Amino acid sequence: MDTIFALASAPGRSGVAVVRVSGDRSWEAVKALAGSVPEPRRMVLRTLRDRSGVQLDEAMVVAFAAGSSFTGEESAEFHLHGSIAVVRAVLAELALVDGCRPAQPGEFTRRALENGCMDFTQVEALADLIEAETEAQRKQALAVLSGALSGRVSEWRQKLVRAASLLEVTIDFVDEDVPVDVTDEVIGLLKDVLSDIQSELRGLDAAERVRLGFEVAIVGPPNAGKSTLLNHLAGRDAAITSEIAGTTRDVIEVRMEVGGLPVTFLDTAGLRETQDPVERLGIDLARRRAEAADLRVHLVEHGGQPEIEVRCGDVVRWAKDDSGVYEDGLSGRTGFGVPLLLSRIEEVLSERTAGMGLTSRERHRDSLIRSRTYLEQAVSGLEDGMSEVDILSEDIRLGIRQLEVLVGKVEVEHLLDEIFSSFCIGK
Repeated sequence: MDTIFALASAPGRSGVAVVRVSGDRSWEAVKALAGSVPEPRRMVLRTLRDRSGVQLDEAMVVAFAAGSSFTGEESAEFHLHGSIAVVRAVLAELALVDGCRPAQPGEFTRRALENGCMDFTQVEALADLIEAETEAQRKQALAVLSGALSGRVSEWRQKLVRAASLLEVTIDFVDEDVPVDVTDEVIGLLKDVLSDIQSELRGLDAAERVRLGFEVAIVGPPNAGKSTLLNHLAGRDAAITSEIAGTTRDVIEVRMEVGGLPVTFLDTAGLRETQDPVERLGIDLARRRAEAADLRVHLVEHGGQPEIEVRCGDVVRWAKDDSGVYEDGLSGRTGFGVPLLLSRIEEVLSERTAGMGLTSRERHRDSLIRSRTYLEQAVSGLEDGMSEVDILSEDIRLGIRQLEVLVGKVEVEHLLDEIFSSFCIGK
């Protein structure tokens, strides 16, 4: 394959810029710019020059041997002064090295996958880590990137391979007496894996919300202080506030971190009966977004009732309590009750994520459900005394195959372009 290169740090002016090179011509590229290749994994200061001998920069250079790099290939990095001009000059010089070309989005990580340095779930986790905005997202991504999910799938696969092999022993002895009845052991192995898969599926929704973020809708009648509360949470004027009822027509979103969790607060249109067709559209949208939100903050005039049904986990507060009269009062103008509100939201969402699993995508769910279906068929057949052992064994193999799809060992080619297109060039 071609040797590829790219800026691996953020584009633009910076203190330090990192240019990454990977492929069997990487060290030749280092020689071309730095004169010689340093000892692998030892960072040294070198003067970089172009082909005519003109100095490009003073840079730290580090080389990696094949099998000891991120991509698994021979590779190198140039740690440059973060000047746009310096980076441009170094990239232009690398393009002149025979066999070198600029990298495509995600191409370094794709090579790591193809060279067996990562599996597909780790690639997805790396993308999540790059996008992580909160502590919970960082921890979630690092757990999968470290191989926790791959290890769990490997354990399941080992148990299923043993179960299948035990069944195949009975096929080998089809015309003779089987030395030992393996049914109980096979059922036990299958049920162990099924229990783990079911547990992972139960925690998938929570893990997905951590990855994508929770939505908290602020709902209530017009002039209940919803927009003022949103502005207080955002620390800026994200929404227009006015004494005129019906000012908010669209849903305004503010994303922030609550207790390490990503949360998007939604300011919605005031809920009331109206003849204004535009306002009515806003109210309909507000109801739909509130319905789909993970929880709702109901702002209610003192002595009144919430405009929509209060669900488990929802928070109800007396609106516009600027003087702090009520224990359950809330004021976006003065901030009264806001810390308690955030604390309550954190408590509710933390409870919902307590049992989250390692899987967090619809693709993961599909593979787990398919695997579970095949394994349940095998267990049912064994418990019913089914004699077609070859069919039961095939069910187990199909269950294994779906787990291999999960970690990207088979049938993921159609997903690769989509996944890697979201990566930056230097990854």
